[in-house]
Amino acid sequence: MRGIAAVPSYVVMQPTTLCNLDCVYCYLPLRAADRRMPLTVAEAVAASVNPWAASGRFSVVWHGGEPLAAGREHLAALLAPFGPAVEHHVQTNATLIDDAWCAFFAEHGIRVSVSVDGPRARNGERVTRGGRPAYDRILAGVAALRRHGLPFSALAVVSRPEPGLATELYDYFLDLGCDVLGINIEETEGVNTRTNARDAAAVTGFWAELVGAWRRDPRIHLREIEWSLRYAGAVLAGTSDDLLPRRLDPIPTVSHDGSVVVLSPELAGFTDPRYGDFSSGNVLTTPLAEILAGAGRTPWVGEFLTGVEACRSSCPYFGFCGGGHAANRYFELGRFDGTETEHCRNSKIRLLEGVLEHARDHESPAA
Repeated sequence: MRGIAAVPSYVVMQPTTLCNLDCVYCYLPLRAADRRMPLTVAEAVAASVNPWAASGRFSVVWHGGEPLAAGREHLAALLAPFGPAVEHHVQTNATLIDDAWCAFFAEHGIRVSVSVDGPRARNGERVTRGGRPAYDRILAGVAALRRHGLPFSALAVVSRPEPGLATELYDYFLDLGCDVLGINIEETEGVNTRTNARDAAAVTGFWAELVGAWRRDPRIHLREIEWSLRYAGAVLAGTSDDLLPRRLDPIPTVSHDGSVVVLSPELAGFTDPRYGDFSSGNVLTTPLAEILAGAGRTPWVGEFLTGVEACRSSCPYFGFCGGGHAANRYFELGRFDGTETEHCRNSKIRLLEGVLEHARDHESPAA
């Protein structure tokens, strides 16, 4: 975990900035504008991605805005330059999914992840541009996926951890039919300036309760819990140093206009007097592979790597989180070389402590 890898494991692509929803906690700055990615951007990215995919597993993640708002015809054109070895994923609010979109996903082999925060009462902040609840439209999209036998993941945002919520959510997603679930504690990020400071005991208790719910019926791959358990097992086996990659994955995000932001998709679309637009280059003028090879020279990236080293030397949880995320540092601390953030506390430290708390509370009594 020193420096940035020259070859990523996946690329994030923004086919449009537009989103048909207006979720209260959304971080995206341009979601009311329909700025679509031209085909030339996809062609330029594919020129670097196709050789990478030929050498091993590689994914392109279509992320918005709402990617489906670009329309099937335009999205098909953006997919076309990528070779057959490239895996495609889409993160969607599901409100536009119908039979035609399901046929599209099947034809192109696209893996779908749906953003939904749990049962109706938990989705009050996922609303249309007119302020109306989006829940029924989300469920209609999920029903279409299930009708066509398409597997899907789910991603939920938790704004207010409280007793009973973890069990409620897990049971809901079991019934929803997803096979993978990710849980994000709400983050102070982008245009969402609401505080993410949470009571430590409440957050730790939420994660501990979620472990218990999952263990009773582990049919869903639960992203955060399974990663925590892998880490704990590696610590016990003395192999934890092997979990983190040797170098940071650059996670390049290619914006609609071809500009490339590394490490944190959430920085795309923002500018700062000190750091500019955070981009390390544009694929319309420089090959993606060349941009990533020089990403470490981007000024803010160097500052972030300094912060990672500060975490390494000061934080006992470094082996679990690897130094945190650049966007969380920037939006919470105003710079990149700080260390602990509220996001670290909620989604790394208290996550691991919750898993350990559950283990302590349910350990077998001594013989």
